Amino acid sequence: MPLLESNYQPPRLFGSGHLQTIYPAFFRTVTEVNYQRERIDTPDGDFLDLDWSRVGEQRLGVISHGLEGNTGRAYVRGMARALNRGGWDALAWNFRGCSGEPNRLLNSYHSGKTEDLDTVIEHARNSGDYSQIALIGFSMGGNLTLKYLGERGAGVDPAISGAVAFSVPCDLRASSQHLARPANKLYMARFIRLLHEKVRVKMQLRPGEIDDRDYHRIKNFKDFDDRYTAPLNGFADAEDYWCRASCKPYLSGIKVPALLINAQNDPFLPPACYPEEAALGSPYLFLEIPRSGGHVGFVEFNENGDYWS
Repeated sequence: MPLLESNYQPPRLFGSGHLQTIYPAFFRTVTEVNYQRERIDTPDGDFLDLDWSRVGEQRLGVISHGLEGNTGRAYVRGMARALNRGGWDALAWNFRGCSGEPNRLLNSYHSGKTEDLDTVIEHARNSGDYSQIALIGFSMGGNLTLKYLGERGAGVDPAISGAVAFSVPCDLRASSQHLARPANKLYMARFIRLLHEKVRVKMQLRPGEIDDRDYHRIKNFKDFDDRYTAPLNGFADAEDYWCRASCKPYLSGIKVPALLINAQNDPFLPPACYPEEAALGSPYLFLEIPRSGGHVGFVEFNENGDYWS
């Protein structure tokens, strides 16, 4: 489809991609969302924690968060509130180990683990009389969402009517290398610190199966994925993981309307994460590239407290 012209305009003084990225993480608050938590088991013996925000509708939005996020993040709660106000039930789900309690298995979540999204959707279909389901994903959750749709193609659940994905690292190799640049040192350091905390928890729960010796040598995603993500999830190494988990090769397989929104000034995304060729060659994939917005930012100030995303 033709690339979409964006109508997003940042507030005055919010033109910086870094400011758009950092400000919401520290200062955005979202009220009027009262989750009801439900735990479901996965086919492989693990569990997922789901947070429902229902308004009694037959339309459902399924929200997938980003790397080291959870359903309590303001961008997830904001989307749940927007869905409810628009007459949709909302289901935000926590990736394995992200709900405040470690998951049971040695492995955890990763960017390509679409079987977990499938488990959530199947459970939602069996839990209510939903005639229409929309998928919404942010960052890693956006990659997961688009990969899921591309994998299933025309065989996707007929209730799924479309998807929206924000700030998506479509090419994991390129985005990982981009985040390893000195300009993004603070973001990378934060992610590595959070991931290390999960490693240490797993060490206590499963002694002898995982360790963090020489963890100080891990400085970026390649180091971490080579040592932990890949071997614990059946990949040969980081390169193999990035190749197989990226949504970019699957975009041509999407058979429901899907909107991908990546800001031009997103500090996490290199040019490879703006799949213009894939969008132009697909009747289902729509690509919108606002000039501003940062990474999962898209700040707005209004009386409703809503952000553009």
